[in-house]
Amino acid sequence: MQKLKDMSLTAKFLFSMLLGIIVGLIINYTGINYEGSFVNEYIILGLFTIIADIFITMLKMLVAPLVLFSLLSGVLGIGNVNTLGKVGLKSFALYIMTTALAIATAIGVALIINPGVGAEQTSTAEFTAKEAPALSEVLINIVPSNIFEALTTGNMLQIIFFAIFFGIALLMVGEKAKPIAVGIEVINEVMMNMVNMVMAIGPYAVFAILTKAVAMLGFSMLIELSGYVFTLVLALSIHLLVTQMVLFKLFTNLNPILFLKKLRAVQVFAFSTSSSNATIPVTLQTVTGKVGVDNSVASFTVPFGATINMDGTAIMQGVATVFIANMYGVELGLTGYLTVIMMSILASIGTAGVPGVGLIMLSMVFVQVGLPVEGIAIILGVDRLLDMLRTVVNVSGDATVSAIVANSEGKLDKTIFNNPNSGVTTGEIHINQNSEDIIADAIHNTQTKK
Repeated sequence: MQKLKDMSLTAKFLFSMLLGIIVGLIINYTGINYEGSFVNEYIILGLFTIIADIFITMLKMLVAPLVLFSLLSGVLGIGNVNTLGKVGLKSFALYIMTTALAIATAIGVALIINPGVGAEQTSTAEFTAKEAPALSEVLINIVPSNIFEALTTGNMLQIIFFAIFFGIALLMVGEKAKPIAVGIEVINEVMMNMVNMVMAIGPYAVFAILTKAVAMLGFSMLIELSGYVFTLVLALSIHLLVTQMVLFKLFTNLNPILFLKKLRAVQVFAFSTSSSNATIPVTLQTVTGKVGVDNSVASFTVPFGATINMDGTAIMQGVATVFIANMYGVELGLTGYLTVIMMSILASIGTAGVPGVGLIMLSMVFVQVGLPVEGIAIILGVDRLLDMLRTVVNVSGDATVSAIVANSEGKLDKTIFNNPNSGVTTGEIHINQNSEDIIADAIHNTQTKK
């Protein structure tokens, strides 16, 4: 028991993930989670659902205030609007470039394997496409009409816009804004401590999430769509382990294997939650504490990437397009595939921050190249599990771009990066008695003066 307690938090996450998958497979294989059973009603849909939902809700609770105060701290830390603009442009260009590389890789791999050739359409499920917002509408909606509404709904682009706008205004005030700047820095530190507190219960939540997911999904659908699943997993692996790591090595000249090791906790979180936004607190903590990216860069690139970086989703679109085209016997040709690439890049901007973005983008692509939108229903059964893998690729891309941009701006601490133990924690929460006494005395003195 003591050995488990002394394990690093990342090791605990990996252990919990592996244990959750094993237990989930056992439950699914034995069939003890049949509808109405005690295991199904009180363990899977009861206890595990409660633990998973509370944990993910706690993460989402932290996202908006963490991004706001972290980005405000970052803007004030840069202290130069021109530098902020360069960080923004570099991030945007890199995210679009990696999305283009992702979709091109996916189509290339899919055309070699050709999943869906000779397969029969056996799905009776239906899929109704949602209408994607116009690009002009997305651009207009970047400016919040009500910042409190943006914080409440977690509209990341609006929060980013307000934080930068407010931070620049504070810089313009100068010396008089110093107390506010100090206060923002303190609140940012408080938010990171809240992240640590949530992370401490993370391993238990990861176990519950993965046990529930595997127990309910099983692998029967994966076998039925094995060609599609294999092609998608292969394309995702190539983009993560080859494309992203080559870019990382090329632009930072740092060890990509060490980089991947430092991202393990982020990737486990992303796999469990299937949400780039919910993983923002963990990504921020990792890229600053373990990778060495300065908060002035990470506070912008991470939330921006969680909103606009669609590498994993773009790969799914490429593979799904080839798969459905083969199943329906539709020949797309070079023009069709170039259209898919262009549509994926534009859709990654035009649908940024929209719920269900992956399927919205896919339906847009299908309409553009003349594929039946109802074909999406065929892959819906396995989409939940594969979405976990897509999210891993997305958050890894966020971290990769953050490191590249930080290095180009001289904001990457290579001493932190090259230290394998930097940022490593067991997840145990310790409250310093001295800190408690200082706060208590400060409150007491304030009340005495009244």
